Amino acid sequence: MASSGSVKGRTSSHGSAGSRGSRTPPTSAGKVPVHKSASASRPNADAARKPLKPSRPSDRLNPKTVDPFANSKKNQSAFASVYSSGGLPCRLVHGSVKHKIAWDSSPEHVQFDPVLVTLAEGLRETVHPYTFVSCAGFKELLEVQDSGDKAAPLLPKLAPSLRAALAHRDAGVFERSLDALQQLSDSVGPALNPHLKNLLMPVSKKMMDKKYKEKCTDILQQLEQNGGREVLPIIKSKVPTYSSIYG
Repeated sequence: MASSGSVKGRTSSHGSAGSRGSRTPPTSAGKVPVHKSASASRPNADAARKPLKPSRPSDRLNPKTVDPFANSKKNQSAFASVYSSGGLPCRLVHGSVKHKIAWDSSPEHVQFDPVLVTLAEGLRETVHPYTFVSCAGFKELLEVQDSGDKAAPLLPKLAPSLRAALAHRDAGVFERSLDALQQLSDSVGPALNPHLKNLLMPVSKKMMDKKYKEKCTDILQQLEQNGGREVLPIIKSKVPTYSSIYG
């Protein structure tokens, strides 16, 4: 009986020793081992298995451009949306030498409101064909015989769009809007005078740039000629260095 008791004692002592041996070593005490799951490494593995799209030399020579006729309305401007949906009575015609626009009816019979107002909003466009359609359409409407009588009542709507185009950071937009300003002045004459103070604010800033100084000066002279002597104080208030055409 004594021997069996000693055997049990030895067995229990071995069991306790074994449990002590299975304890976590002191160096790793308090730390819980982190096991990475198979799902954590799966995205990398999937990416590695996904075939890479081969690059072509032509990709560098012909970068992707925005499709102006895409069906998606996302990120489209108001003018682009109207034109893409057929809301304007004109469309672009591609020529072998130069482009032109075709009207659904003669420009003389086009309703200036809202067509001319919409074209003025398009002067801020930077993507073809919107840039061409807006500028060419604006110009051709103002060339009709009685354009002044039709455009003058719309100046409160036209002036804000034209000013926004003149203040645009894009150089091409600014240059095209200068042409539009002259075309509008040639059409409505002195009727534009009350709006010149706001229109000339962005022009005066560009006068400091040698690149635009000559063209801006030509436009100011045309505005003075079309608007009469009362325009000079308006121009001088924005461009003090301007010299009158009347001496």
